[in-house]
Amino acid sequence: MDIVLALIQAQQPARPQGGGFMGFLPLIILFVLFWVMIIVPQRRQAKAHLEMVQALQKGDQVATAGGLVGVITAVRDDAVEVRTGTATVVVERGKIVRRMDPTAAASRT
Repeated sequence: MDIVLALIQAQQPARPQGGGFMGFLPLIILFVLFWVMIIVPQRRQAKAHLEMVQALQKGDQVATAGGLVGVITAVRDDAVEVRTGTATVVVERGKIVRRMDPTAAASRT
């Protein structure tokens, strides 16, 4: 019986292995999808944030990452001074989350 099975297996042609490019195709597709869905939008968002931070001027109303909301009183190379109520705080430019539109805030109230 074992001899018959051995002969049957010996007569079957060897199947080529599915290696090479076709083996890596699913990984390549996953990498491209990851790139398009995650990396590209994150870069676009970082570029928009950098442009906003570079365009900050004295008198802009801003919100910081720490939750402070105030008006810029001075602009330095790497930081800005923000007046919040009666206090003035020095904040790194990168920690400014958004610039608020004072006319839109006034129209909501």
